[in-house]
Amino acid sequence: MTTLADTRPLDHLADFPAIPDGWRYLDSAATAQKPRAVIDAIARGYGETYATVHRGVYQRSAEMTVAFEAARQRIARFIGAGDPQEIVFTRGATESINLVAHSWGNTHLKAGDRVLLSMLEHHSNIVPWQLLRDRTGIEIDVAPLTEDGKIDLDAVAAMLTPAHKLVALAHVSNVLGSVLDAKRAAELAHGVGAKLLLDGCQAVPRIPVNVAEIGADFYAFSGHKLYGPTGIGVLWARPEILESMPPWHGGGAMIDKVTFAKTTYAPPPARFEAGTPHVVGVIGLHAAIDYVDAIGLNAIHAHETALVKAAREALSAINSVRLFGPDDSAGIVSFGIEGVHPHDIGTILDESHVAIRAGHHCAQPLMAHLGVDATARASFGVYSSEVDVEALAKGIQRVTRIFG
Repeated sequence: MTTLADTRPLDHLADFPAIPDGWRYLDSAATAQKPRAVIDAIARGYGETYATVHRGVYQRSAEMTVAFEAARQRIARFIGAGDPQEIVFTRGATESINLVAHSWGNTHLKAGDRVLLSMLEHHSNIVPWQLLRDRTGIEIDVAPLTEDGKIDLDAVAAMLTPAHKLVALAHVSNVLGSVLDAKRAAELAHGVGAKLLLDGCQAVPRIPVNVAEIGADFYAFSGHKLYGPTGIGVLWARPEILESMPPWHGGGAMIDKVTFAKTTYAPPPARFEAGTPHVVGVIGLHAAIDYVDAIGLNAIHAHETALVKAAREALSAINSVRLFGPDDSAGIVSFGIEGVHPHDIGTILDESHVAIRAGHHCAQPLMAHLGVDATARASFGVYSSEVDVEALAKGIQRVTRIFG
């Protein structure tokens, strides 16, 4: 049995000024709190070194351009990309997936082609493909889950055909915390000539990711779940794929030459980064990656795994609690209490200064599969500890007393 003492390998709460003493923040899967290093980098970016990038001929602009592109290099190393030019900056994973659907999907998919998703996908990895279906006539298939809430790759293997051109899956579920065997998913997709897109939002803050070792074709994630700023995200894709994709936004920065007769476009990644970029967001994301790497993703994963195990054991001891997802989930515990709406759970926990998420978590098809309208969700970060687990369990016990 896991004891709460087993959950103490990390102690970084002091790095996070927005978490006051006595407040238990258990909503990291929605957005992570920001360490002082990131806050300071953002403050410097706006208060000391700010300038536009790629265009100015003065020294400040040149220095900011160097810092901006250094962040691209840092992100490439962080996810095992071969070349920084494979990194496209977006506003977040939602925009990254929409970019792929609009640019690559409109260009390479046609009526009769098929896209394979799974039952646990976030709406951001469902709706863009439905919109593409409405535009082009592609078909969408949905892979089932195993009994413990993982994407059933045996079923995926049986479902895939040469008509499938894309497999788009969550690397880590935002509801269940279940971890995909991403390398096997890539092998299955490539076995029928399909590409693999991974939604890495919940993966990059929690487990080591190497896109080359996985064999993925597209990888998307958001900065704010990785202890970085909001409004900045990343799309990685293989260089030959990016070269085959037309721009999807037009304007400054993505052009080669503009005339009223014709416009030619810059090579990737600039082709997909129209307009003035979120310069300071990129700087903040660089600082966040440095912060996470200094701790080590293996250490973070071990820490969160221990907290998940302790939380599941504490909650499973309460008879009216139903747990969802696998025992080895990555940093996330979803649950319900018989006869109590998750919103009521969240409200009562908030009275005890415990912040969780309650709702459908932008995964309504998964909720329907689970037979519920919503779940309560606790999710951990590097600032979480055994004290948070104790507060959560104590708060759930109070909920059950209130509702009898």
